[in-house]
Amino acid sequence: MTIKDIARLSGYGVGTVSRVLNHHPDVSDAARERVMAVVRQYGFEPNSNARHLKSQTLSSVTVLVKGTQNMLFADLLERVQSLLLDSGEEVFVAYLDEDADEVTYAIQLCRLRRPKGLIFLGGDLELFRSRFDQITVPSVLLTNNAAQLGFANLSSFTTDDSAAAACVVDYLVSRGHTRIGLLGGNLSSEQISYRRIHGACEAMQRHGLTLPLETQYEPCRFSLPDGYAAAKRLLQRQPDLTAIFCMGDVIASGAMRAVRDLGLRVPEDVSLIGYDGILWARYSVPRLTTVRQNTEQLAARGVSTLLKSLHYDIAPVHEIIPFQLLEQESVLALNGPHLPQKG
Repeated sequence: MTIKDIARLSGYGVGTVSRVLNHHPDVSDAARERVMAVVRQYGFEPNSNARHLKSQTLSSVTVLVKGTQNMLFADLLERVQSLLLDSGEEVFVAYLDEDADEVTYAIQLCRLRRPKGLIFLGGDLELFRSRFDQITVPSVLLTNNAAQLGFANLSSFTTDDSAAAACVVDYLVSRGHTRIGLLGGNLSSEQISYRRIHGACEAMQRHGLTLPLETQYEPCRFSLPDGYAAAKRLLQRQPDLTAIFCMGDVIASGAMRAVRDLGLRVPEDVSLIGYDGILWARYSVPRLTTVRQNTEQLAARGVSTLLKSLHYDIAPVHEIIPFQLLEQESVLALNGPHLPQKG
């Protein structure tokens, strides 16, 4: 008899059974009673030698967070950790710089810590394409789409960044804005910011408008100070912009302060839209209009798929998680009120 058999007979998950057998305190009395009743009925005895061998060969699930100031990843990490711990999995978290090589770091971790599975919060597809074949454990990439890479042990869950960016432009144009700036990220074709920028430019063309990147786009890292500095550069270069679409809420937060320090107001002089839908956007002054990524669903689908991959031989899963455009207070209607849009 195995732990999976006990889970099936008791009606509880493998994680719950594991916590009962390992005497974890965070198990309900009802669950502990039912699991132990099955153990007594069928005479299950854990193989301590096998357990010791397993602990020597595979350690905890590792979560790699790319970007130390990305507030979306902070939200995602909290949800991912909670779901994994509820399933009886230990979690090791590694924080990497936004420009770090997460795949090379993961390869080194696999040699040193031997994780049973990996979850990447953010990632550069070019790095995955060139080196991920050296990683053999089940893995999940959140917020980027790895479907085209074709790795059998890599699943991915992300937002349709191009469609979301197009929705932002459609919304701004519907509010009378035609001079729109873009702020944040970079133009590398393997980065999520590229898809957002590309989606915005295509939407502008569809409306018969232009968005010259050499003058109306300013790259920057996903951080408060970088968003602040980049917004100043963009507005000093293009003072006639009426709206700025920021590639992340953390960038928009820095931009909001920059607008103020330039003697301007949001949204009276410059409208701002962010991307991510982090909690801060609901409490900023004014409240930030933003694209909300569904972190609950991203975390739930990612963790669920990884856990299945740890126990069963399943095909990789690649899903697009729906987004929502949250209309709040940071966009001024230049031509009258309009209803919010969703995607």
